[in-house]
Amino acid sequence: MVSLPDNIRPNLVGDYPKIDPSALIDPSAQIIGHVEIGRDAFVGPLTVIRADQRGPDGKVAVIRIDEEVNIQDNVIIHTDPGASVDIGPQTTVAHGVIIHGPCKVGRECFLAIRSTLYKVTLEDHVWLGIGAIAKLVTLPSFTRVPAGSVIRDRPEVLSLRLVTDKERDYMDEVLAANSRLRLDYLELRKKAESIRSTAVEKAEKRATDAEQ
Repeated sequence: MVSLPDNIRPNLVGDYPKIDPSALIDPSAQIIGHVEIGRDAFVGPLTVIRADQRGPDGKVAVIRIDEEVNIQDNVIIHTDPGASVDIGPQTTVAHGVIIHGPCKVGRECFLAIRSTLYKVTLEDHVWLGIGAIAKLVTLPSFTRVPAGSVIRDRPEVLSLRLVTDKERDYMDEVLAANSRLRLDYLELRKKAESIRSTAVEKAEKRATDAEQ
């Protein structure tokens, strides 16, 4: 079995995270249990993604992070026993967001700073504003939840407006900026590994020369 870093570890059932090699996981993030992270995803510092609650069948449901998802600092993703969380491709999950499942988030959604999801479904391209809370509802595609709002029933959902073209452009800009950041960090990691490998080779050569 491949050795995993200390911050990527199994749950009590023995489920190991499955992380695409192209994804970037910050060393301070905690990835625990039945978690799947897709291609080109980014998980920022101090985030916790924890799939460890067994359902009635004794199994832990998956927390799935799809390709190119951008998860920033201090995000918490957890779920009820036996329930899953699914975050669709190219979604941005900003600093301090809390997602508690069961939750399903569609593609290209934007969860702004310190927003909260509790047992909800977001269809595609939904915008959840700063500090907003959505609980026990389904938000249709292109819905925009204003900053600080609490959305908890259908009449409140029906009162919401749609995302504008300007807001969609902003969502795309944030995703693109964080994609570049992921690539920059990966390049930096490669350089550090190369320097470390060269230093080890030199040290081994000096030790061999000293023995001769």
